[in-house]
Amino acid sequence: MAGMSKPDPVVQVLKASAVFGVLSDGARERLAAAGSALALEAGAFLCRAGDAADAAYVVLSGELEIRTSAPDGRELRFTALTAGALVGEMAVLDGGRRSADMAASRRTQLWRLPRAALMRTLEDEPRAALAVIAELSKRLRALNEAMERITRLDLGGRLAVLLLGARNAHGVVAMTQTEIARRLGFSREKVNRKLNDWAREGWVDLGAAGVTIRAPAPLEALTLGA
Repeated sequence: MAGMSKPDPVVQVLKASAVFGVLSDGARERLAAAGSALALEAGAFLCRAGDAADAAYVVLSGELEIRTSAPDGRELRFTALTAGALVGEMAVLDGGRRSADMAASRRTQLWRLPRAALMRTLEDEPRAALAVIAELSKRLRALNEAMERITRLDLGGRLAVLLLGARNAHGVVAMTQTEIARRLGFSREKVNRKLNDWAREGWVDLGAAGVTIRAPAPLEALTLGA
């Protein structure tokens, strides 16, 4: 299997993690040594909702999307987790099944932590267990806030939120319109029409590199749901 074969670099990622940073050095090393590497190509699923949970994962590089399918067949994207994030711990902790799909949005390297090793670590070092609880609470709060905001936004507002959040230092959102539409759960045609409207207003430029934001202020106003 492609990926890392030595735990040393993994220990550094665990040390920077909000959850595993509180562990003793020895506990981090033992936890890393108990794991194994996993590489996912863009679009590959780590798991599907309803799957059994026998491990949690730490994202080493890349991006892992957490999403589900709406009754009408649309994919709903909850969030995306990047390097240092702990993934799939909820089902591991309660012994239940996966509550959402997890898929790589680009090439992603993960470190698989078996349930037994993770539970042993949390039992031995209660501070880490408290850190997991705090992290889960933070994610739940962020998800609730995001869902509340999204439910009162139309396509323009949701698109503005996505573009402003995904832009780089140069204002470029390096995603195709197809990818943008998939993340929003709208058709590409509707997204294309809205982007072209904004391009005529001078708010964005559309090009081969993606969408370049030229006027963030009117987009920010749309995110308020006004």
